[in-house]
Amino acid sequence: MNIIFRWRAAAIAAFVALAPSMALACACGCGVFDVGGGQFMPQTMGLGFTAWLRYDYMDQNQNWEGDHSAPAADNDDKLIRTHFFTIGGQYTINGKWSVMAELPFFDRTFRTTDDDGSVFGRAGGIYQVHLNAPGDLQVAGMYTGFSSDRSTGLGLGLKLPTGVWHSPVGPFGGDEFDRDSLPGTGTTDAMIEGYHLGSFDKAKRFNWFMQAKYDIPFSARAGYRPGNELDAAAGVTYDLGKHGVFDAVAPMLQLVNSYRIHDTGPQADELNSGYERLLISPGFEVRVKRVRLYADVELPIYQHTNAAPSVAIEGASGQLVAPALVKVSLAYDF
Repeated sequence: MNIIFRWRAAAIAAFVALAPSMALACACGCGVFDVGGGQFMPQTMGLGFTAWLRYDYMDQNQNWEGDHSAPAADNDDKLIRTHFFTIGGQYTINGKWSVMAELPFFDRTFRTTDDDGSVFGRAGGIYQVHLNAPGDLQVAGMYTGFSSDRSTGLGLGLKLPTGVWHSPVGPFGGDEFDRDSLPGTGTTDAMIEGYHLGSFDKAKRFNWFMQAKYDIPFSARAGYRPGNELDAAAGVTYDLGKHGVFDAVAPMLQLVNSYRIHDTGPQADELNSGYERLLISPGFEVRVKRVRLYADVELPIYQHTNAAPSVAIEGASGQLVAPALVKVSLAYDF
């Protein structure tokens, strides 16, 4: 059983071409964790149910304007550090159809500036708040009947507004979190995704994959509409076979791309939102009977963030970026 077929993959560039004005959906960039290694598709599951727990980590601590780092003083936000815990499950109905659902939980630390003193009572002071809350539930169906080996799939789904999108209120009545830094967006989104898998050799040990996921909010809510999001991944993996206690070991190398346009609405920071980034990600997956463990680190090799041309325009310029992203997934095939 080839280990590459545990990853979701696909190319949906045609959808992007039909909607060139659209781009990403989670302002912090957490949609990038939904593609590439560690995603579980029906190719190796057979019929039945698979459950997983995924841990992701992102420490956004550096201000970035355009293609380069920028002074921290340009940005009111100083830190967004998040531990993501996602539980999910997928049921493979038959050789053509499967359904999936997953729900993230956010453990987020946010450090920013109290511009007018409405949150903590001191204008210009730096404050730090913490929030543990659920994010938005995703549900989707995937069709894999294009070929007998299920090497190609196309899925449709919804992101539901189950996450917290109302900010806690500070001691002096102001919102502690901005809309784009909360776990939920408040919007219902359509999701389009797909994958394709292949092999470089007849033994199917040296394999490749590509995948994409496109998130499109239907409308704004309470003055905020997140930008549409495209996340895509392409990579190779090599099945080393059985080693010691492991029934299978497979190192992997992938490129992950995220693209997002500006958020819109009176509650959005339109000028300082939207980005593009390309990450390189080494990782590995191991299997012991029905248990599978995957881990990787994602390192940016290119990133561009939209930013206000001048701090004078709205008092801030730039977006916070992370020097590295971490993903660890544990799955069990029932």
